[in-house]
Amino acid sequence: MVGVDLANVIGLGTRERGGPSIIDRRTLQRSGPLPLSFLRGVGLPDSFIHYLPSLLNQAIQFYSCFISYSAKDDEFAHRIHADLQDHGVRCWFAPHDLPIGAKILDGLDAAVRLHEKVLLILSEHSIESDWVEDEVKKALEEERTRVPKQTVLFPIRLDDAVMETSEAWAGLLRRDRNIGDFRGWKDHDGYKKSFERVLRDLKMSAEVGK
Repeated sequence: MVGVDLANVIGLGTRERGGPSIIDRRTLQRSGPLPLSFLRGVGLPDSFIHYLPSLLNQAIQFYSCFISYSAKDDEFAHRIHADLQDHGVRCWFAPHDLPIGAKILDGLDAAVRLHEKVLLILSEHSIESDWVEDEVKKALEEERTRVPKQTVLFPIRLDDAVMETSEAWAGLLRRDRNIGDFRGWKDHDGYKKSFERVLRDLKMSAEVGK
């Protein structure tokens, strides 16, 4: 692709590609921000994608997010992970991003500290997960110590479990946080509305903290 404007092309982030493609600077410059899945699909490494806006004199919109969830909610986690990535939010979660051989606790602790936000997926499964409880505690501790002060923990829920459980840490979230509602996530319009709100809140909070 040489000198092509891809800004209005539909489905760039979902089309299958057999391998890396040729894409030139003029195409990238004319097209504006493109889906991460497309940029990766044409063969651009993440390190290059990260600095691409500055190379093309575009505004840098880079936010990072650690997704905390139960493996039993894998379908939803992968969906919101992909959508956040395509909207300029670089995400980390253990199934894809924990290095082979890494110590689990050390890896999770570093992920919470190094990323701007923790998106906590609450469900009946995660409420029962010791890992999720540990990640919540790390995120709250990060909020207390981070300079400048900013909100780190963003909880969203897939069901009513967090509203009904007697777990102390979940009760703290009920009292102190506005919990995003994704109970209707399997409905396209319901998911889209909830996603747009959490995306707005994540980016707004990132801007305030800078």
